[in-house]
Amino acid sequence: METNYKQPKKRRKKKFSLPDILGGEILNEDFIVKQSKLLIMIAVCFVFFIGNRYSCLKKITQIEDLKKELKDLRYENLVVLTKLTENSRQSQIENLVNSKGLNLSCSNGPVYEIEK
Repeated sequence: METNYKQPKKRRKKKFSLPDILGGEILNEDFIVKQSKLLIMIAVCFVFFIGNRYSCLKKITQIEDLKKELKDLRYENLVVLTKLTENSRQSQIENLVNSKGLNLSCSNGPVYEIEK
């Protein structure tokens, strides 16, 4: 008796060469076709993550610039406040009035309140 059993064909693994990859033959393989949705999703995720990283780096540099500006403004505020405090002392005001030649003098008596 003769049996006509067909043995299943063994798939042999095809080794891809550089011309096959560059020519697009790799895209015809079953594995690539079956997993195309997954590969597209992975590519979209890569694009999203790269964009997210770029956005974060941009915000970090903006935060650093704002910190430097804040530091500069604090020093400027300190300088202006020091000058204001120095110029508002009574002795400084008297010296300024005398140097301008104004005929003003300080009151020796108490302050009067005017009521309505």
